[in-house]
Amino acid sequence: SADTEPSAGTTAAPVTTTSAVTESTPTIETAPLPAASLNEWGLTDNIEAGTILHAWCWSFDTIRESMADIAAAGYSAVQTSPANEVVVGGSGGMQLMGKGKWYYQYQPTDWKIGNYQLGTEDDFKAMCAEADKYGIKIIVDVVPNHTSGDISAVSQSLIDAAGGLEKLLHPDWQKNIVNYASRLDCTSRSLSGLPDVDTENPGFQDYFIEYLNTLIADGADGFRYDTAKHIALPDDPQADPDEPNNFWERVINEITDADRIFNYGEVLQGDNERLSDYIAAIGHTTASRYGEQLRGLLLGEMLNAKLLSDFQTGSSSVVTWVESHDNYTDGSSARITDSMITRGWAIIAADGAGTPLFFDRPLGATMSDRWGSMNRIGAAGSPLYKSSTVSAVNRFRSAMAATSEPTAMVNSSDNTALLISRGARGLVIVNAKEKDTQISEPTALPDGVYPDRGGVSGDFTVSGGVITGTLKAGSAAVLYNDGFIEYAAMPEVWLETEDFRLSEEPTEVKLHVSGAESGVYTISGEETSETSYTDGTVLNLTAGEAETIRLSAKAEDGRETVMTYWFSVKYPVPEGAEISFEKPESWADTVYAYVYDESGISVVKNKTWPGVEMTFDEENGVYTYVTDREWESALIIFSDGKNQYPAAMEPGLDLAEGMTYSVP
Repeated sequence: SADTEPSAGTTAAPVTTTSAVTESTPTIETAPLPAASLNEWGLTDNIEAGTILHAWCWSFDTIRESMADIAAAGYSAVQTSPANEVVVGGSGGMQLMGKGKWYYQYQPTDWKIGNYQLGTEDDFKAMCAEADKYGIKIIVDVVPNHTSGDISAVSQSLIDAAGGLEKLLHPDWQKNIVNYASRLDCTSRSLSGLPDVDTENPGFQDYFIEYLNTLIADGADGFRYDTAKHIALPDDPQADPDEPNNFWERVINEITDADRIFNYGEVLQGDNERLSDYIAAIGHTTASRYGEQLRGLLLGEMLNAKLLSDFQTGSSSVVTWVESHDNYTDGSSARITDSMITRGWAIIAADGAGTPLFFDRPLGATMSDRWGSMNRIGAAGSPLYKSSTVSAVNRFRSAMAATSEPTAMVNSSDNTALLISRGARGLVIVNAKEKDTQISEPTALPDGVYPDRGGVSGDFTVSGGVITGTLKAGSAAVLYNDGFIEYAAMPEVWLETEDFRLSEEPTEVKLHVSGAESGVYTISGEETSETSYTDGTVLNLTAGEAETIRLSAKAEDGRETVMTYWFSVKYPVPEGAEISFEKPESWADTVYAYVYDESGISVVKNKTWPGVEMTFDEENGVYTYVTDREWESALIIFSDGKNQYPAAMEPGLDLAEGMTYSVP
């Protein structure tokens, strides 16, 4: 978001959502969750009792094609990125960061379904129809608080609905929030430089509710409200004395099928956030402090049961996470490894309280390459979301939704592991350490042998009320027999390559398939055809030959797993390369070249803004710049200190050797 504020088919019994019930840990007072029944895929019929996959930046088509995998991994719901019309930035570039930006999704220009990053309304409908086949619910991220910073891009129909641009926005929309302790500032001023919508304007409210109802009619089952704490509660100071603060009352109660829609608001904890009041107004909120605390404990290899026994909110009507897209994109969760994500997920999903959301990082993302090996909006991300342990924990949570026994969370006697039990039905053990741990702890599980359903740590044995076994380094063991159902596994397909950027030199890619005798690949181009392949098939690709490769394989029951990979063209620029620029006559005579690469964890640049002063070539009438290092994925911006090209808030142009750039 834009919020960057500083500091098996039978009806189950109601779930008691008391979290971490032990003599030494506090209890959260909560209302019982609705009774959860499981459909034929083993997924809960209500969102609270199951788990949510945050398919961050996946297109509607990608989510649709991945639905069988999502169901097999045990998710009851999928959260999409914003579905409404958004500003087209970076000339429509589709990189998460670079020639394109993920955060353009959070700059609405109209509240109508469809945008260039995720797809059309028909694509959205097709995705929801596919989700219905598996009983998976669709949650849509909605952004009512602000518009795009480019006011000229805001649709006239939206402006007219509000009665004019001056009525669409709050009077102080151009003033940034300075005092977060002031509720009026927080709810009526600009956040991150984005125009603040007058959400109390009845014309806007009608328009926005119509958008929500269209989403519901097309198949949506819930909403995440971005920057919710920047929209006023009923008793907050009014920005306009003639407009009551009734946004939440209207949108929560007046939408179609309001009683079945799952709503939660992004309320980052900090100064005067009024979390309990937002829970009362919306139904659920986020639990940002809990996620921060969980990440800290994972990094410190000390999973303290007392500190993890509540959600740092006073309520369990919250959506929990190991990390959110905000934590990830700002780099604050970059040190969290896949192992830590898996173990953190085991903690929040094994708990019967809260509603856990799994944020899917970009494919191939690392600490040094936050945007991943493809760096592509629309693509599916890391396969960690469907790994054996993550899937096993999802299945555990769904199976436990039938129990009325509370969650209990305790540390092992040597503090090397965390045990999360659901009475006599199941137990999840999380290793705090990156070394094997011997477990010998009291348990309520009946005597017997309990395989780790995630397939990592082997069997555990319960005898005389004590469970013993070896917990593998950096792992979580998912242990239950009562309620366990073995579902047919999906095949897997993946592509192995060192680089998703093609050049004139051939790039080798290796195609893989497991769980099926063969797969099918399709290469985009002038002629598109399907070709069968076996595991280890090698292809050699060059620039201009392929934009995408789509891999697929079918399970015996016909379910299909699909993964599409996008390639871009590599423009390596050597040290000593000359770049030229024809400046407009209106520009000053001193011109700068700012070269930067933001594809990694930190931005690399030729010099701080405005960059390196260019040299005027009188003979050719152009300004020149010579690179002083090799660049692989760089962009360039030209400026004279006042004017710049491309314009502010737009990404630079691809840096290319020998290129002469000019302003169109």
